[in-house]
Amino acid sequence: MNVLLIDINPFSPSLTPISLGYIASFLKSKGFNTRILSLGENTLISRTNLCEIVRRFNPALVGLSAYQRTMLYVNGLAKLIKSLDREIKLAIGGPQATFMPSSAFSELPDIDYICRSSGEKTVLHVAQAIKNGTPFSNLLGVSYKDASGEVFDTSGLDAAADLDIYPSPYLYDTFDYSRMSEAIILTSRGCPHDCIYCYTPNAFKHKVSFHSVDRVIEEIKWIRKKGVKRLWFADPNISLKPARLMEIFDRMLSEGLDMQMWLQTRADLVNPEVMKIMKRSGVSTIAFGLESGSERVLAKLGKHISVERVAEAVKLAQSENIEVELFTIFGLPHETFEDAVKTLEFMKVNKVKIMGNTNSQQMQIYFGTYMARHYDEYKIKPLNNKRPAYLSIGNNYETDCMNYKEIQKIQDLWRVNSLDRGRRIVS
Repeated sequence: MNVLLIDINPFSPSLTPISLGYIASFLKSKGFNTRILSLGENTLISRTNLCEIVRRFNPALVGLSAYQRTMLYVNGLAKLIKSLDREIKLAIGGPQATFMPSSAFSELPDIDYICRSSGEKTVLHVAQAIKNGTPFSNLLGVSYKDASGEVFDTSGLDAAADLDIYPSPYLYDTFDYSRMSEAIILTSRGCPHDCIYCYTPNAFKHKVSFHSVDRVIEEIKWIRKKGVKRLWFADPNISLKPARLMEIFDRMLSEGLDMQMWLQTRADLVNPEVMKIMKRSGVSTIAFGLESGSERVLAKLGKHISVERVAEAVKLAQSENIEVELFTIFGLPHETFEDAVKTLEFMKVNKVKIMGNTNSQQMQIYFGTYMARHYDEYKIKPLNNKRPAYLSIGNNYETDCMNYKEIQKIQDLWRVNSLDRGRRIVS
């Protein structure tokens, strides 16, 4: 049986679809013929080409990655695929789908399944049901709409504690290396923290699962052998276990795995010893979550970290000549316009370049976050209460401390100061 997995991100160049890679490799290991199609802003493909790909591959199941800002594309693509063959089953998964209300089915007429649990196991259950000719039986980890249109919610599936049970998308040669300048790699999944604006802790039930060090090194060896010399570690907090990370880097050094690396972690999970081995191993950029430069605002986000601690981590990285990126957001609860300006000032004082990931964004209120469930407690005022059920509040809101115009003014300040726009920081 053929399964087509489609990654849709028309707002940026195509990246390695690592999550779909894991699902594809797992399905392949279970006997399913699986293909990944990545649609980015640089993908040269027409509507006719896309239809031809679907017709030739003849999938029984198509899985679509779903994010807040891509849902209109997901809905349109689902309609297109169903127009080719109504018998093709369509599933959506990813951050937007996990906690999406089942009522969204009424506005997603061509979607059959909303995947709620661990991608590999959930999609396998769906694929096996379709293969067995019982597409709406023995399902777990999904909400589904049967042939009569009735909606059902099934029990969830627990994620694997040991990630090594999943075949490697790299060792399975799931990706096309000839078009890959940078490999996205995961050594762990999940986050144990409680940030009120973040989807990840709730999605992974505040647990973290890991690959073994041997598996990580095996993947890096294979990626390097294929000619890719840059790694992007996508772990939310790769130094959650500092000794484990140091073992990975020790192995890379001892085995001559010369790579340039980008990674992210919490500012309170680094120390001089870890930072030194990062530098020696080839880490060129490290990203921390600052969120807000206002101590008062930051203290209310459930992050349990201080502005001072972030500043210390920035200086530590800079002392090793590692480029620093800081994730920040504005439009936060309790944040005034003056508070938001403090975040921009933090960049100037700490000599962090406002470019790339350091460009700030308005807070997004996503399904599955504590903020989405309790937005009224934080005096968030949605500006559109007639949005489709498949969309969360997103960034379409005001707060009791900042109105829409003030939020837009903060966005404009960041744009003026961004080096990505060819301008230097305004003093």
